[in-house]
Amino acid sequence: MASKYHSKNKQQPKSLQFKVEEASELLPFLIKVMSNRSRNSVKSILARGQVTVDDHIETKYNYALHPGQKVTILKNKAAIKQNVLIGMSILYEDDAVIVINKEAGLLAIATEKEKKQTAYHQLMEYVRQEDPDNRIFVVHRLDKGTSGVMLFAKQKEVKQTLQNNWKRVVKERTYVALVEGEVTKQDGYISSWLKESKAHRVYSSPIKNDGQLAITRYKVMQSNEDFSLLEVKLETGRKNQIRVHMEDLGHPIVGDKKYGSKHNVIGRLGLHAKVLSFQHPTTGQLLLFQADVPKSFLKKSK
Repeated sequence: MASKYHSKNKQQPKSLQFKVEEASELLPFLIKVMSNRSRNSVKSILARGQVTVDDHIETKYNYALHPGQKVTILKNKAAIKQNVLIGMSILYEDDAVIVINKEAGLLAIATEKEKKQTAYHQLMEYVRQEDPDNRIFVVHRLDKGTSGVMLFAKQKEVKQTLQNNWKRVVKERTYVALVEGEVTKQDGYISSWLKESKAHRVYSSPIKNDGQLAITRYKVMQSNEDFSLLEVKLETGRKNQIRVHMEDLGHPIVGDKKYGSKHNVIGRLGLHAKVLSFQHPTTGQLLLFQADVPKSFLKKSK
C-alpha cells in the first residue's frame, strides 16, 4: 500500500513521490502505483535509474521496502528528454566549473557496461544544450555507491589547473561514514601505504614506503552498539582510501562487502562526501559546498 503525498514543484524535474505504508518488494510496489503501465515498462523505468528510494537510486526488482520510506519516480521518457538530471542536482555553476550533489547508485563516469547513465554523460548533454561545442571535464571521482559533492570543469585548462594544484586549491574535503560497530576512540587518524592488487582491491602494505602514503583523520559524530557515524577528513586522496582505512580500523563501512562489511541495512554504501571547499581556479574566490548527511545514516547511528 502506498500514499502519494506530493509532486515536486514546476522548477524541478517532473516526478511522483510515494510513501511506503506496508512492507513490499520494489517491483510489485511500482507495478501497483503505476497500474497504467505494463510490467516491462515499469522494469525499464527501474533499469534506467529513474527510481530513488529515500536517498539513493535503486534498480533491484527485489529491493525490500519498509513502511515510512519515500519512493520517487521520474515520470516518463519525455521527462528525460526535458533536460532532467537523473540521480544528481546542480549546486553551483559558472563559466569554469559545475558542482553537483550526486546520489548513491549513479556512476561518475562510463564503464564497459554503462556509458550513458553517468554524471559525466548527463552533464555533457546539459551544457551542449546551450552550445553544441560546450564540454565538461572530470576533475575527481566518487565511487558509484558514494553520494555527495562532486566537482567538474567546463574548460580543459581549468581541469588541468585544478588537478595540478589540487593539494593547494582544495581547502576542505569532509566525508561522513556509517561504519559497523561502536567506535570507542572519539577521534584519531590512520596512516598507511596503499597498494592495489591485480583484482583491483586496494590494501595497506605492512612495509614502509611500499605504495602510496595515505592519511585519514576521523571523529565520532554519534554511535550506538551496532553502528557509528564518523566525520572523516582526507589529508591524501587515494583510491578507496576511506574504505580501506575503515576496514583497517576494524569498523568497515556499512554495505561495503568488498572491504569487510557484513551488513547492508541501508541498501547502499555508507559513505557520503559532505563538504568540498576549494579556491576558484579563475577568480581565486574561496567556495564551500555542502550536501546534507543522508537521513538513513543518522537514523542507524542514533
